[in-house]
Amino acid sequence: MAIAKQVSSNLEWRVKVPDGTSEKLVPESGQVLKLWLRLKGLLEGMILKIYKFLYKAWKLAVAEPKKVIHGIKVGLAISLVSLFYYMRPLYESVGGNAMWAIMTVVVVFESTIGATFCKCINRTIGTTLAGSLGVGVHWIASHSSKDMEPIIIGASVFVLVSAATFSRFMPSIKARFDYVSGYRVDKLFEMAHHRVSTIAIGTSLCIIVSMVVCPIWAGGELHQLICLNLEKLAYSLDECVAEYFKDKKTSSSAAAIEEDCRKKMLGYKCVLNTKGIEESMAMFARWEPAHGRFNFRHPWKQYLKIGASMRNCAYCIETLNGCVNSKIQAPIHLKRHLKRICLRLSTSSSNVLQELASNMKMMKKSSKIELLVGEMSFAVEELQNAMKSIPNHLIITTTSSSEAHPVEANTEPMTKITATPPFMEILPLATIVSMLIQKCSQN
Repeated sequence: MAIAKQVSSNLEWRVKVPDGTSEKLVPESGQVLKLWLRLKGLLEGMILKIYKFLYKAWKLAVAEPKKVIHGIKVGLAISLVSLFYYMRPLYESVGGNAMWAIMTVVVVFESTIGATFCKCINRTIGTTLAGSLGVGVHWIASHSSKDMEPIIIGASVFVLVSAATFSRFMPSIKARFDYVSGYRVDKLFEMAHHRVSTIAIGTSLCIIVSMVVCPIWAGGELHQLICLNLEKLAYSLDECVAEYFKDKKTSSSAAAIEEDCRKKMLGYKCVLNTKGIEESMAMFARWEPAHGRFNFRHPWKQYLKIGASMRNCAYCIETLNGCVNSKIQAPIHLKRHLKRICLRLSTSSSNVLQELASNMKMMKKSSKIELLVGEMSFAVEELQNAMKSIPNHLIITTTSSSEAHPVEANTEPMTKITATPPFMEILPLATIVSMLIQKCSQN
């Protein structure tokens, strides 16, 4: 019986075609199965893409929860301002311009309180100026003849729009411009009143929600960014100098530690790309009221000077990193001569940077910083003294003698051969030393 089932399962049906060939008959269930498998694969692919998207969104939310908070705050602000559009009594109080309150929230709401303040004020000033210009042009046009009215309005629109568009190319001008339509006396003032009301409602809700619900201050973000960059510079400097002078032979067990040190060494690159962020945060911080440890007239401009000094230090570390990765290396005996002093100088300099970061976090001056600066200055002097003895180490002396037996009386005396390493081999080490001295002088 089992043999019969096996034989029947191996049977195939074929149809002879008039040209003498035969075709295999495929049962309809096979086509349905293929269609189902394709549909199943398509569904599985869509589910997998959705899962990957949600997983990336979850990782972003965990890594940067402030973005999630900002999204919730925007949703809350728009929900509150939508009441003026969907509730009849509120809708009738502001007319059909209630949608402008929602648009105001969308335009001016930012992640930090300072940025929200800045955009709200710019929005209000822009709307007020545009409304005043519209009313003024309408008053002039209404007091002129009917033939001159469209000419005055057209010319004013041309001049104002051209000037407003050109002003957008000026970096110092950040204002927003609004368009006021219509020029009938009985509707213009009513529309202007509703427009100003909706702008006031939208900006007020933005400021209230931004300050009440999980407030994010631009000043605090700037302060935290500067402290973090100081710590990154300290780690990068210490690891970069240690990487240059370390023994190249490393065990496989230390690969993970070496990779972590490599990431810390490249932390200076983040400092090089923060100029625009620092300037925008400092500008927004000046709009914020007094909060926490920051007074109303907190010296935010000094943060920009600190950021500029840190970028100069980061450029020095970038030069050091180039020497570490250079194919041309200094002679080993020169590295050994300066290794201890350079490591001491880099350690003392990184200690100064870490202490500065700690003092900025606590916003208190520590007496320990003066001691650390003194140690760094002493290390600089020690390195400069060591550099003075470099010419004596550049001459490599070797001895050679003839192949005669040393006991023979007629043996030739031993000769001394002196050689100096090429200049290109000394250049990376000289760059390392000069950059260390320059960076410590900047600190």
